[in-house]
Amino acid sequence: MQLQLISFVLIILHGMDNTGCQQHSSPRNRQHKQISGVSSGCQQGGCLTCSDYNGCLSCKPRFFMHLERIGMKQIGVCMTSCPLGFYGTRSPERNTCTKCRSECDSCFNKNFCTRCRAGFYLHLGKCQENCPEGLVRSDTQRECVPGCPAECEACVNSETCARCRPGLYQLGGRCHHVCPEDYEPSDKLMECTPQVHCDVGEWSEWSPCSRSGRTCGFKRGQETRTRQVLQHPSPFGNPCAEVSEFKECLVKRRKCPGGRKKNERRERRNRNNRKDKENQEGRRERKREREQERERDTGEREDLDNRNKTEHRHRRGHDTDPASPEDSLVQ
Repeated sequence: MQLQLISFVLIILHGMDNTGCQQHSSPRNRQHKQISGVSSGCQQGGCLTCSDYNGCLSCKPRFFMHLERIGMKQIGVCMTSCPLGFYGTRSPERNTCTKCRSECDSCFNKNFCTRCRAGFYLHLGKCQENCPEGLVRSDTQRECVPGCPAECEACVNSETCARCRPGLYQLGGRCHHVCPEDYEPSDKLMECTPQVHCDVGEWSEWSPCSRSGRTCGFKRGQETRTRQVLQHPSPFGNPCAEVSEFKECLVKRRKCPGGRKKNERRERRNRNNRKDKENQEGRRERKREREQERERDTGEREDLDNRNKTEHRHRRGHDTDPASPEDSLVQ
């Protein structure tokens, strides 16, 4: 009798275990399940008790309860570890996943971040917008790291220089002693700037055969063609090729139109030039004659003055001589 009673109790307990995950189900819950299309959380391996509509209600030991949002609804999910952006807390009653602080991408607990979201930088477990003195921001690591590289005079972060030390050239946030290939140093900007090579257009057609700007009156001349410079080179860029070319040409000699009139005009100019030359020579000759005449007049005046002065001295000498002895005896 006692054995039968014990067997009956075991059968009842076994039946309760099988229906534990179904006791929260109701026609209303089944209706919600059909409407929302959410699969049953009871199918998860870590779920201890569950609801078709709300998912897991409790988890097995060592599992964490995490509320997962699907649209406007949240369902319980049992996980061995919490997802990114959450940290796990354990208690005798239940283990749960708790969301990290808003500036953390991942964390160890509510006061210790392990990675920051964009725009914040990790320092001693805290996510900060600015780093302490002596540290700079690293956008790739999202951490506060030691200051500028040795070649930087000022930097944006540990990988990006804002200004290089004297004698170095900046390119892409890095400092260079020698600029990379296809770049050239700019001493004005102290930067490596892209080299610009010369670019020229297509050749023009050959010009008609000409000589001294004329296309007639000769047998041998030149033809020319040119092309434009589309892009002038930078100081270290490839220089421009020739932009003009010449070649000799032969043509049948022919007289230029209006040649007689040109000859007449040329003769007239020559006559006028000769007249002008003769007039200039005549003026110079007359000028020389006037100068010679002026010199003769000057010389004659000087001779006359000299003679007058000599005669005057002679007269003065006769007037002042003393009387002779003969003149005294006569008296």
